[in-house]
Amino acid sequence: MEEVLDYEGLVYSVIQKYHRRHDLEDLYQVGMIGLMDAYQHYDSSYDTKFSSFAYYYIIGEVNKYIRNSSSLKVSKSLIALKSRFLKMKEVMTQKLGREPSDEEVALYLEVPLSLLEEALSATDEVKSIEDEYAFLQSYEENCIEMLDLKEELRRLPETERKIICARYFQDFTQRETSELLGMSQVQVSRNESKILKKLRDRL
Repeated sequence: MEEVLDYEGLVYSVIQKYHRRHDLEDLYQVGMIGLMDAYQHYDSSYDTKFSSFAYYYIIGEVNKYIRNSSSLKVSKSLIALKSRFLKMKEVMTQKLGREPSDEEVALYLEVPLSLLEEALSATDEVKSIEDEYAFLQSYEENCIEMLDLKEELRRLPETERKIICARYFQDFTQRETSELLGMSQVQVSRNESKILKKLRDRL
């Protein structure tokens, strides 16, 4: 258990991005479930660090938690009321030559302001959760791609790995790379093309 707690910081690094709309303690508990699950499934013979392996499990649990949170239901009447509000606000803006207040629109629609505010708040919250979930999915996919690329780079022979690191991580030109590795610029160019094709095929 103590070994798992050594990676508590990894959990916090993931959940810090989402705590504004979700309780931090809940996110922490969810993240720790992912961490424990990773610990149970990890095999030290894997050619990857435990932290990289655990990341998949942690963000997977957080992903699931946010997805479940997005199941918040909003009644059809509130959705319909918001639709009426938006249409009426547009009409009143044209007639008044200014944007009306929510209270003015509520009076015109003959509905309590509190009910209108409830409709706006509820639908906005669902939209926010859905946007957050979409962002999380995109973030997760990008991180997985980076982790996969990192693993493939480790598998390259040393010279090939140095060429890619120099060209794409250190922004060296082909000439600078050739001087660094003691080969001709033509060799660097040819090797670079072959290595990139190899990486694309593997990924």
